[in-house]
Amino acid sequence: MPDNRHIASGFEIPTERYSDQPYVVKTDDGAWLCTLTTGGGVEGASGQHIIATRSIDQGRTWSAPVDVEPADGPEASYAAPLKAPGGRIYLFYNHNTDDRRYVIADDPPYKDGKCYRVDSQGYFVFKYSDDHGRSWSSKRHNVPVREMAIDRENPYGGKIRYFWNVGKPFIHEGAAYVSLHKVGGLGHGFFTRSEGVLLRSENIMTQSDPERIVWETLPDGDAGLRAPPGGGPIAEEQSYVVLSDDSIYSVYRTIDGHPAFAYSRDGGRTWTQPAYKRYANGRLMKHPRAANFAWKCENGRYLYWFHNHGGNWYEDRNPVWLCGGVEIDSDEGRVIRWSQPEIALYDDDSYVRISYPDLVEDGGCTFLIETQKDKARAHQLDPALLEGIWRQVSEGGSLTTEETLVEWNSADASDDHVMIPPLPPFNTRDHQRPDYGAKDLRSGFTVEVWLELDQLNGGETLVDARAQNGQGWALQSTARGTVEIILNDGRSESRWDCDPDMLGAGARHHLAVVVDGGPKIISFVVDGVLCDGGACRQFGWGRFNSALRHVNSADKNPIIAPGSSGRQDHAPAAADAQRVAVSSGVRSLRIYDRALRTFEVIGNYLSDLS
Repeated sequence: MPDNRHIASGFEIPTERYSDQPYVVKTDDGAWLCTLTTGGGVEGASGQHIIATRSIDQGRTWSAPVDVEPADGPEASYAAPLKAPGGRIYLFYNHNTDDRRYVIADDPPYKDGKCYRVDSQGYFVFKYSDDHGRSWSSKRHNVPVREMAIDRENPYGGKIRYFWNVGKPFIHEGAAYVSLHKVGGLGHGFFTRSEGVLLRSENIMTQSDPERIVWETLPDGDAGLRAPPGGGPIAEEQSYVVLSDDSIYSVYRTIDGHPAFAYSRDGGRTWTQPAYKRYANGRLMKHPRAANFAWKCENGRYLYWFHNHGGNWYEDRNPVWLCGGVEIDSDEGRVIRWSQPEIALYDDDSYVRISYPDLVEDGGCTFLIETQKDKARAHQLDPALLEGIWRQVSEGGSLTTEETLVEWNSADASDDHVMIPPLPPFNTRDHQRPDYGAKDLRSGFTVEVWLELDQLNGGETLVDARAQNGQGWALQSTARGTVEIILNDGRSESRWDCDPDMLGAGARHHLAVVVDGGPKIISFVVDGVLCDGGACRQFGWGRFNSALRHVNSADKNPIIAPGSSGRQDHAPAAADAQRVAVSSGVRSLRIYDRALRTFEVIGNYLSDLS
């Protein structure tokens, strides 16, 4: 079954072997202009340079790339474009102008105290284009950056600067703001300390002579945006949006397992005390050392890209999750209220890292641009996904009735079991392949229960749809006070449970299990809260075996006709129905033959409450 969340379904943007930061601006002649960092080697290798390419069909096809900086020059990296009102496009990036071949670093980890990666030092520069990105100015212009403590305390005393940027520039009250991440070290370290600043130009939007552009470095003082009090030394890759009351909001990564944020009410000169980002319900968000971006959409609402787990390193950037945001009032000014997240993009290989995104709105459609460091792609987002996450945070949602396989309520039932049709298989034999191998149907299902358990000491089977050999699926309580789902196709078994401390003995709870056969992820939503592991574990969601064929108690995998989506397209025969036993602790049961989105589960919960 096609799944437009799979990154391979996107439209590829041309690059060389390495691909990073594919950022897009819409030009005044109606095209998309994408600028990228690319090269023939891996990230940081010699030959890394900047290219630009154009699309006139919303990212489906692209022009031959042109060099903004050549591959045979010093490293040029991490470009971010800005379009001025007159149509000129500026491009800001790192440039190793002095052609330095190494920088001082600690030994260990760097042998002989030298780091030979030189793409995050040198000069912050810009070029510009006056023909919508088809060609670029030959001269490179330096952007002056005010020295701060983090610069003076590096091994060179600030004479050589460590820095880079991933945040896109923005315009606020007629001035341009360009993000920069200053890098320092603890002792002679390299990339062991970071903080964010903004470079503000009052006249770049109106000044045609690049030599007369004036810059200042914000915030005021000797330090940029840092981690919240008690956090680690890393605070980098700041992303910015401007709210309706002209406040500036920034979100950025740390190594503390949570993203940080702050607001400025005076144009970036001062900021609120940085804090860790939270959902509208007050629960802390979780995110590793990876890019996390916020965007303001044309409708005045917001989208937020992150990875929804509590890692503190560069790993596990797959899948990508999106939250929706809406503005609300506070005593200090407008703030953003964030929804719970949805899976937006994924790759089948869990080691693939999807990152450094951009968002484009064009012709009523919304697109995500991303890279996994090898290929860059453009993806159109499902409008229903966006409306659902915004509705969740502003209205709550409503009951989902489509694709419901069964509804059972203990108050109306005469038996302790219910008959359900077969659930959709996850994969089947592909008769169109010469080797008759597997076809991934990317299907799924969702189980929702209202339950009330007298005790939570484990071992109680709550819902059981298994044969005697264990084939099928079941929900059961565990010894750590959780509920887990078991998935078994007679060949392999997978299981995952909800977060601890979400359930209470004797209390009534709504629990939903979403089994998503696209990214092969199991997620739990308890009383309207998506499990993210909390303080107990890094991940609240888990992966199931990609070879799992189905979870029906019948011995055979249901036969799927060629070209079918994998879902049942007809009423099953009575012999196909499966018997599902339900324990006395389960008050109601609802099963869907697809993976519900988080906002749909929350809508069901709130609807049932009312």
